Amino acid sequence: MTSSGTAVVTLPNDTQILITREFDAPRHLVYKAWTTPELIRRWWSGDRGEVTVVEVDLRVGGTWRYVMIANGGFEVAFHGEYREIVTDERIVSTEIFEAMPDEVAVNTHTFTEEDRRTTLTILVQHSNQAIRDAHIASGMEGGMQEAMDHLEQVAISLR
Repeated sequence: MTSSGTAVVTLPNDTQILITREFDAPRHLVYKAWTTPELIRRWWSGDRGEVTVVEVDLRVGGTWRYVMIANGGFEVAFHGEYREIVTDERIVSTEIFEAMPDEVAVNTHTFTEEDRRTTLTILVQHSNQAIRDAHIASGMEGGMQEAMDHLEQVAISLR
């Protein structure tokens, strides 16, 4: 059983986005799918394009970069730096949308497990409300829902 399209997006305050999604897989598998380059390639773009670059240096101070060619033929790229890592539990990293390189978000990913199901919460902290609102207005939720659905399928396939 999968949880298709079930990520919940809330706005805790003027500068934050909170995403919560439950997965039908244990957290070590969701974490593995979230952090392993060859697995990220299978889910990150959802149904919106083809992932062309996944670079992950999973250590505090290490960097990450994901690039896709969207279905419309344009490139979409993000990168950041890992600030905190607790394996299978928590990742704090920066995120920069390369089309807006001066805007840095801080993402806190928390993986919790109950009865072999994982809840992933992602708290996105923006510098101001205008940037947060632009992020929401970008259509990010549709692509994120697709990516989370694919992430669940990848995690389930690792059983």
